[in-house]
This record gives sequence, C-alpha cells and structure tokens, in this order.
Amino acid sequence: MKKKVLITGGTGFIGRNVVDELISRGWEVHSLVFPPFAPEKEGLIQYEMNLMDTDAVNKFLKEHNFENLIHLAWYVGPKCHVHDLNLDWTLATLNLLKSFKENGGKRFAGAGTISEYEYKYGYLLEDETPTSPKTLYGESKNSIYKIASVYCKQNGIEFKWPRIFNLYGPAEKSQRLMPSVINSCLKGEDVKVSDCLKFQDYLHVKDTACGIVDVFESDIEGAVNICSGKPVQLRTIVEKIAELTNFKGKILWGAIPAAFGDEVVVGNNEKLKSIGWNQKYSLEEGLKETIDWWKEHNKGELLNV
Repeated sequence: MKKKVLITGGTGFIGRNVVDELISRGWEVHSLVFPPFAPEKEGLIQYEMNLMDTDAVNKFLKEHNFENLIHLAWYVGPKCHVHDLNLDWTLATLNLLKSFKENGGKRFAGAGTISEYEYKYGYLLEDETPTSPKTLYGESKNSIYKIASVYCKQNGIEFKWPRIFNLYGPAEKSQRLMPSVINSCLKGEDVKVSDCLKFQDYLHVKDTACGIVDVFESDIEGAVNICSGKPVQLRTIVEKIAELTNFKGKILWGAIPAAFGDEVVVGNNEKLKSIGWNQKYSLEEGLKETIDWWKEHNKGELLNV
C-alpha cells in the first residue's frame, strides 16, 4: 500500500513541484484544490475545497483520516504582503491543523518564509536569528509557526516548518523579477529594473520542492531554511539573463524603485544539508531552463530566439 499524504496549494508555483517530487518518491498524493484543477496524473487525487469553509474542511478530514499533511496554500495575489486576507489564511490554517489533529493527524508541514526573519542580521540562521517580521504576511506566518509548534508538541504531532527563501524557475508569475527580465530580453525591449545592488539567496523551485519533501520525510522538526546558502547580487542575475538570451538592448538600472533596503540577505542551510539534501541546479543551469520554458511558452511573440 502506498504512503498517503494530503497537500494544500498543490497547484501553485511551489506546490506543483512538491506534488511531482512526492509522486516520484512513491507517495499517493491527495490534493485539496480551489479550481482550476491540475492536469490528471497517476498518483494524484484531487478534491475541490475552499479552505475558508471550516465546516467543509472538518467534514472532509473526518471522512478521510489523513496522517500526513503538507500545507502550502496561501494568498499570493496583489499586495499579498499587506493584504487583509493574511488574517483569513491564518485562521484557516489553524482550523485545518486543529481538525487534522482531531482526525488522526501525525505529521504536519507548513510553509514558512524568509519574511519571518529580522533582515538586518543579513545571515539568517533558524535557531539564532530573531524573527521580527516587517509585513502582515511575515507576521501571520510567524504567528502560525509559534502556535503550531506548541500545539503539535502537546498533541504528539511531528511539526516541520520549511522556511522558503527566494526562488525562481519555469512557470513563475510573469511579473516577478526573473520572468520580467527574461521576457524583456527575449522581446528585445529595454530592461527596466532597480539598481539591483542587493545580494539575495535564490534557489530553483525544483530544489526548493526537494528540500520541502526531504524535511517532511526526515526526523527533523521545527524550522529549516530552504535556501542555497549563497548570496548573489541581483545585478549579476540580470546580466546573466542578458548574456544567456544574447540581449543587445539597454538595461535601465534604477528605472524602478528597489523593493527592500537590506543589502545582503542570505540563509544558512546546514540544517537542510544535514538530512541529505543537495542542490542540483546551479544558477546558470536554472536560468537556462527557465529561459527555455519562456521561449516555448511565448512562442510566436518573441524576437531573440
């Protein structure tokens, strides 16, 4: 009999890759989905569910009694870091965890975030760097982390909290930094970016998914940074994309304001590596794959192909 796991957010940028990784490791994946559904595939069973409907969530969990849960769903739309929906998702997550506990739950993994940390320390370590979120999103996630860690401990549930850092890869939202730069380069348009002087920690979404599943399957509990552990300047990323796309136009540095003021933000990933995780994608390899995806996705609209 296959191992069964329930997942939320399985159709999102991270979730799709987590689902694929779980299936590749022999898990039978049951996914709670707010339409549209993901394409059908062997090993994936999908159920329509609005996680804000607490009665429906409770009824579903009573009927199915899952022992394993990976909760990735959250609001990721416009102004997601400040939106009031962060409060709704906080309550929905705590209800989901409570119902999971009441119906036989044994192992819970939630999606933490780099936004929980106090950025001014630069080098972020799970058990040493203070958490001091500057956004409602970060505060909501950190509040869940604190409550869930205590709640799971007192109820005998394994608690895992992969803290996800900056990521990139195929099918990321087109408004994000890398897709935006890639598409401008491929279309031969001027690239409008900030000064791009900051150093950040980027990891390919497939390496991120592997990290999340590695943490979930391991004996480790609590917060675990899912990151490369290597700082890279945003300017280096933009220049590498221009090189890989053979871009000959202008890069307009400082054309848009920088999103954050912290110059260096990088994570320590020793805890992640201690359970056997290894990064498979170098930045250049990951960018090449991502560029190829956008070439295929936008075929017919691009110039630099």
